[in-house]
Formats: sequence, C-alpha cells, structure tokens
Amino acid sequence: MVKLDFDKVGGLIPAIVQDHKTGEVLMLAFMNEEAWEHSLATGRATYYSRSRQKLWIKGESSGNLQHIKEIRIDCDNDTVLLKVEQVGEAACHTGHRSCFYQKVEDGAVQVVGEPLFDPKEVYKK
Repeated sequence: MVKLDFDKVGGLIPAIVQDHKTGEVLMLAFMNEEAWEHSLATGRATYYSRSRQKLWIKGESSGNLQHIKEIRIDCDNDTVLLKVEQVGEAACHTGHRSCFYQKVEDGAVQVVGEPLFDPKEVYKK
C-alpha cells in the first residue's frame, strides 16, 4: 500500500471528490491518517473536519453518503481523488448537489442550481 504524505500540510491531505459516473466535482475535503484508514476499511468517504476537529463520515447527519468506487493518488502522494457514488442527491451541506455551485461570470458570483434540501431541516440548526 502506498504511504501518503500527511506531513506537508500539518497532518492533513486534500481529498477531491468526484461523481464516479459523471465526473462532476462534488466537493473538496481534508483527510488525516485516521480518516484515510477508515475510508479504506469501510468504503465510505470519511474526512477530518477542521472546524470541529474530529472525524466526519460523509452523510452521517444528512443521509447523503458517499460510497467510494475508485481512489487515485497524485504524483506527490499528498492528495487523493475519490470517485464516489453519491447516495442522496446533495454532496454540499448547503443542500446543493456540488459545493461548487457558485460561478464567477463578468466579475460577479452567480449561483448555479437550487438547493436540493433545506439545511436547517436536515441539520436541525
């Protein structure tokens, strides 16, 4: 098994997440070594929440799980690309399909698409 370089960014590596069928980029998250090992062991995308300082299994609260179909590792062994089956339509905590729902056009930000769920209802915040 390849040894990932968790030392470059203070114990974390970026994880780019892509829909395995369409190639759509769904999100970017970070993994620590424990999240990486949990993801490998379970096949469920697991990340490290920098704001909460703990492991975060994608979809644990929302039901919008990510089942890993393929993993790619970059040439420096410090970034991973997860190709996932997105269970539930939204990958973003805002309710959008992708976290990349804001498009810069003519110097202004345009929102692309509508949320697929209400975050206040799902996360009870």
